[in-house]
Amino acid sequence: MSTRQTITDKLTAAFQPSFLNVIDESENHRGHGGWREGGETHFRVQIAAAAFEGLNRVARHRAINEVLADELAGGVHALALEIRSDNEPDPRAARVADA
Repeated sequence: MSTRQTITDKLTAAFQPSFLNVIDESENHRGHGGWREGGETHFRVQIAAAAFEGLNRVARHRAINEVLADELAGGVHALALEIRSDNEPDPRAARVADA
């Protein structure tokens, strides 16, 4: 199973997100620290879930880092997180509306 799929499966099981997008950005980091041939080293996670309601930014990041501890200790070098609760607006929607 790919690292991207493992991340998707673990986050889905842990948080039952209403929105989840796991993006492998490894190719954007070719030649940088932690990059390796074949990718699966740098990821961006965009997630919305009721489980994040009432949690501050640090608590949200810690919750995800705990779920993905094995991947972060293994081959995942970088993890960019965009986390919101279901009741918070999607900041990407505002960028599209402004364009």
